[in-house]
Amino acid sequence: MGEEDSTPPGIDFNTFVLSLSTSALMNLGELSGSEDTTVNLAHAKQSIDCIALLEEKTKGNLTGEEERLIGEVLYDLRLRFVAAKKEADKKA
Repeated sequence: MGEEDSTPPGIDFNTFVLSLSTSALMNLGELSGSEDTTVNLAHAKQSIDCIALLEEKTKGNLTGEEERLIGEVLYDLRLRFVAAKKEADKKA
């Protein structure tokens, strides 16, 4: 591995939101690092709530692109959460 491989990429607001989104997706069972896909709705909800908190606390301080990203991410994650919750309720 070269020197450049060990340097983490820069972080900005969009990267941070997408990181939280990835965490929520993993806990919804949408992404997996292995064949074992574990759904953890409580942790998914926590990640979604963190993004919602960011949206609330940064209102009026975001660029148009950042506002669109956070709005779209929240919309998508909330829909996926509801679907995962319905699926979990069916299995219970």
